Amino acid sequence: MSTPQTHDRAGQLAGAQDLIDVPRLVSAYYTEHPDPSVPGHRVAFGTSGHRGSSLRLSFNEDHILATSQAICEYRVANAITGPLFLGRDTHALSEPALLSALEVFAANGVEVRLDSRDRFVPTPAISRAILAYNRGRTTGLADGVVVTPSHNPPADGGFKYNPPDGGPAASGITNWIQDRANAILEAGLKDVQRIPATRARTLDSVSGYDFLDHYIADLPSVIDLDAIRSAGVRIGADPLGGAAVDYWGEIGDRYGLDLTVVNSGVDPTWRFMTLDWDGKIRMDCSSPYAMASLIARRDEFQVATGNDADADRHGIVTADAGLMNPNHYLTVAIDYLFRHRPQWSANAAVGKTLVSSAMIDRVSADLGRRLLEVPVGFKWFVDGLVEGSIGFGGEESAGASFLQRDGGVWTTDKDGILLCLLASEITAVTGSTPSQAYSTLTERLGDPVYQRIDAPADTRQKAALSKLSATNVTATTLAGEEITGIFTEAPGNNAGIGGIKVTTKSGWFAARPSGTEDVYKIYAESFQDQDHLSAIQQAARAMVDAAIA
Repeated sequence: MSTPQTHDRAGQLAGAQDLIDVPRLVSAYYTEHPDPSVPGHRVAFGTSGHRGSSLRLSFNEDHILATSQAICEYRVANAITGPLFLGRDTHALSEPALLSALEVFAANGVEVRLDSRDRFVPTPAISRAILAYNRGRTTGLADGVVVTPSHNPPADGGFKYNPPDGGPAASGITNWIQDRANAILEAGLKDVQRIPATRARTLDSVSGYDFLDHYIADLPSVIDLDAIRSAGVRIGADPLGGAAVDYWGEIGDRYGLDLTVVNSGVDPTWRFMTLDWDGKIRMDCSSPYAMASLIARRDEFQVATGNDADADRHGIVTADAGLMNPNHYLTVAIDYLFRHRPQWSANAAVGKTLVSSAMIDRVSADLGRRLLEVPVGFKWFVDGLVEGSIGFGGEESAGASFLQRDGGVWTTDKDGILLCLLASEITAVTGSTPSQAYSTLTERLGDPVYQRIDAPADTRQKAALSKLSATNVTATTLAGEEITGIFTEAPGNNAGIGGIKVTTKSGWFAARPSGTEDVYKIYAESFQDQDHLSAIQQAARAMVDAAIA
């Protein structure tokens, strides 16, 4: 078993040697062409869309032209005839990719809505725009595209499709788009319809939409901003150079909050970032290394927050505890919301992914709420959020969203801005920071130890892990405790988890193959102590290795 080796410069400010060559990156986007016979050059369109870099021939204009044409054809095949909301984050490849997509969408007659300020658009603002447009409609529905690789390094690009439900696309949709895009690549792009971007912008079918104004104007429907203002909560917000950069200042000004934007800079090299654990620049707001600059200023604020490049993730920093573990904050958010949202349905469930902390299970039981445990991926929460049958959906990777105060849907994609504002509401209403609130919960419900580690596995072994059944596990105990459950399907929806989860009274582990490396990931948690966690991890590896041998 291994834990990642921390780089000796992790947490230090990026130097000249760490910065990307932006002109070279953008030039490669236009001048380099992928070979679709090479697996790494093909479109790989998963839940988070297609990601890659022009320097690796995995994110070039050919990919975006093919994927955009595939999306147009998917819209036709599924009678999606409303506007397509199109936005981008601050990565260097996002603006070129947005223009390439616009040329294809416009040529195909798609009604496109671009940001009227010609600025950056967070993922939750796209989700919110789609839902707002589609409310009360059954035909002529809208969808959207966010050009973002999320928290990935500066050399990467990303292209994500959100269907009319506003959330991450389900696998049936992404597989369709991916397969068609690769067929278009293989055919030399001959099926791509395209007009110049300058002409596209003059068409009646292409118009502006003020994402920032619509999103911020609706915030009182989901967050108690009056309480935050009245309590005078001192807030520090760091967009980490991402798409939320304009949003935080406007939120503070419009609602009279004591809010400081600690870094309003936008730079495609991200030279103002501190290096992540592996020495790379990465806008991961759940990483203490990437968030080192904000953590160093924690005494200036009651609550300090960070977002990744498309603002679908959150990081919460308090003066008393520093950067909160994402699982800890999700637990606190759930406990607070279900006690302070009286208009939510009594049947609204708590949604969690199966690798999130079991503290969420204990809090849900304490609240008397149904727990919906699903596979990894926010897409599993979409229908429940739309229907109001899920009050809160969250992932251990610091992504979550929840219902409006009246029980209506807010977003069906992760909303990092929302979760950051919630930390201030919790502080304002309860008088305790989220980290203090978590300490109080552990006194009643236990104080778990959680960790994710990697174990080596080749392609055959990873495939075997993804197809395991409960009968492949013959052990009856785990780390000295009787096994209470063996799962290869998520308890909440019976969907395959692509791995296995084993539970006991005071601990659990889940194992899933990595999609990018020759390893499998072991998530484990103990409600006893670190030694018990280590025993779970050792037993987990032995159990999995035996099952996939």
